[in-house]
Amino acid sequence: MKKLIAIAVLASGVFSAAMAQPRAAAPVSPKDFTFTVVKENPITPVKNQYRSGTCWCFSTLSFLESEIIKAKGIKDPAQYPDFSEMFVVRKAYYDKAIKYVRVDGNLNYAAGSDFGDVLEVAKTYGLISQQDYSGLQYGYDLPVQSELDAVLKGYVSAVVKNPNKKLTAVWPKGVDGILDAYMGEIPQDKVIAPDQLGINLDDYIGFTSYTHHPFYTSFAMEVADNWRWTQSWNVPLDEFMAIMDYAVNNGYTVAWGGDVSETGFTRNGLALLLDEENKATSGSDQERWVGKADEAKPAAKPAVKEVKVTQELRQLYFDEKTSTDDHGMHLYGIAKDQNGNKYYMIKNSWGETGEYKGLWYMSEEFAKGKTLNILVNKKAVPKEILKKIGLK
Repeated sequence: MKKLIAIAVLASGVFSAAMAQPRAAAPVSPKDFTFTVVKENPITPVKNQYRSGTCWCFSTLSFLESEIIKAKGIKDPAQYPDFSEMFVVRKAYYDKAIKYVRVDGNLNYAAGSDFGDVLEVAKTYGLISQQDYSGLQYGYDLPVQSELDAVLKGYVSAVVKNPNKKLTAVWPKGVDGILDAYMGEIPQDKVIAPDQLGINLDDYIGFTSYTHHPFYTSFAMEVADNWRWTQSWNVPLDEFMAIMDYAVNNGYTVAWGGDVSETGFTRNGLALLLDEENKATSGSDQERWVGKADEAKPAAKPAVKEVKVTQELRQLYFDEKTSTDDHGMHLYGIAKDQNGNKYYMIKNSWGETGEYKGLWYMSEEFAKGKTLNILVNKKAVPKEILKKIGLK
């Protein structure tokens, strides 16, 4: 995803230091809510993408891990799969370099991407376990990729200039050399082939809901980090939400991509669509979207009121770019608050931060307005919707 790809997380040490600072009042507080789980599906442990723009990979691999857990009927968490995000990131960086040069640099060569990238990498190259490939050859315990990103961008930009007026056949080896140096060589004997994963990677389809394309057709989301031009099926908002509900209630999870720049998306595990304006910050990915621990927040209103989202308002958010491609997360459950309002249970990739240790509760209105697109197993889609898009 776009900024979804610019996602970085506070490192354990840095984050701990930030947490030690006094917190300013947030617009909403977990103390004001009591959540009761309605339906919760298995997920693997929360991870930390730290200072890397790779939320798209963390969220989608988490989604695929849950798919494998379901497909194989794994009951023991000790047997849950744990795939290497950096293996996928490395392969995506290489593929993106090839495309960047082919289109003369007219592509966003940055850390960002979307869930379609993970699927393509898995289909083409397979996956590898975390224990067999950390991708952190450069010496950190968590991803710190600004230098790597800059070096790769500089290299491919130089190739695009084509100083010899005829490209050599060896420039792709330079990309591999950079990736080897920073991320480490891939142990090919440890790679798990696509047909050995226990799931069918062709079973996954994306959905969105916007009116600038006809409903029941597919299109590539017009965001900079959708560099593979991944297609999403376009359905009306009520059906879009019905897919998420149907998936969770039938034991499936959802890869989620959307906007997290709202004030109501707090650093302590809540996501509500409040009628307030948020300011972006710099630094880690968490700071980028929800601010520093000691950053002042707008004062809470006497009663929390959310925007009521319609199809038209959702489209307006996208057109005016107040809904942007910020972040990718993993939706795995449904809960209700003390007033009976519906929330989606979300696994983030910012480490075990906040009131719920890396998990968020996202209101139904936030999901309606700020979800850009989702990825689901086609078995998790109501049959009447599949029929409308010509699938079985």
